[in-house]
Amino acid sequence: MSRLPAHGGQLLAVATRFGVAAAELTDFSANINPDGPPAALLAGLREAVEELSLLTSYPDLEELGLREAVAGVVSLPMECCVVANGFVPLLAAAVQALGVRRCLLTVPAFSEYRRALEQAGAEVVVLRLSGDDLFRYNSDAIVRAAEEAGCDTVLLANPQNPSGVLAAAGLMRSLVEQAEQIGLRVLVDEAFIDYAPEESIASAVQVARNLVVFRSVTKFFAVPGLRVAFAVSHAAWAEEIRQRLAPWAITTLAARALMAGLANEEFASASRKRNQRRRAELEAALRGLGFWVCSGAANFLLFRVPNGESLWERMITQHRIVLRSCANYEGLDATYYRAAVRSEAENRQLIEALACECPGAALRLAAARVCR
Repeated sequence: MSRLPAHGGQLLAVATRFGVAAAELTDFSANINPDGPPAALLAGLREAVEELSLLTSYPDLEELGLREAVAGVVSLPMECCVVANGFVPLLAAAVQALGVRRCLLTVPAFSEYRRALEQAGAEVVVLRLSGDDLFRYNSDAIVRAAEEAGCDTVLLANPQNPSGVLAAAGLMRSLVEQAEQIGLRVLVDEAFIDYAPEESIASAVQVARNLVVFRSVTKFFAVPGLRVAFAVSHAAWAEEIRQRLAPWAITTLAARALMAGLANEEFASASRKRNQRRRAELEAALRGLGFWVCSGAANFLLFRVPNGESLWERMITQHRIVLRSCANYEGLDATYYRAAVRSEAENRQLIEALACECPGAALRLAAARVCR
């Protein structure tokens, strides 16, 4: 397979490469909530644009308003909250603040984890999940592997990316407690926990000084162009992390927009319900095609297509659909794909295209008549 984009959502690059219009492409490669942005967020953004003084003044260096809004979402003191223009700057700052030297990374995993850790000066030790537990955490095994490898930190994701598998909060808290007993720090990326907020362990940072939790807000609220993420930790560590971030990393417009949208529980609750229904329908349809599918809890699904190494390009050139090939995920190969859960109509479009492109699959699906 030819060189893949490093991340999902790169429609302009894909369109240029294949000589098609970006507007013609349906993007299943980026896990953005199809229900957003919420009206309250857009209204906040419009109001901010109309307030001229916000454009002619520097952003708040302390980001007090945004941090207060974040604190309300996670029910923590503002002093425990750090905001930045994305996950990677927060991870780099945390690695530096905590003095991470050697970090255990479970794979398969998002490729950006290793790169961000190494660029921040940390050595990466890989723990490959395999067999029936390919995407499931075993707290005893993870802590033991980190100790045996001489690691001072472990980086995990919950739900995982690209599998979407969700670990229960109880398991994650147990892991953090076990890690604390041997002086091991735990970094947890909860970028997609908005779809299962009851399993977040963000609140544990007040008592677990070895824990840092990262969250993305722009995926769930469908505004990745605004570049906002946050981390929570014990207050002392939060200040150390904040001191290592570049000043004025978040624009005033982005801050105001997210401040207006973060507390919109009506939008959040409705989105979770719709996503759960759409994800179940899409999973059933993918299984109906005969594919292996990983049952996840986020807004995407990981599936495997036998002999599907060239599927990524065919879906673009023949159907104008962009999937996320997982060939550049450590621990996976070019037969694995991740698809975002989109609207019902778009999900049907995906299934019909896959039925056309995969030999034998059309015979397993009633919708195969679209191929005649």
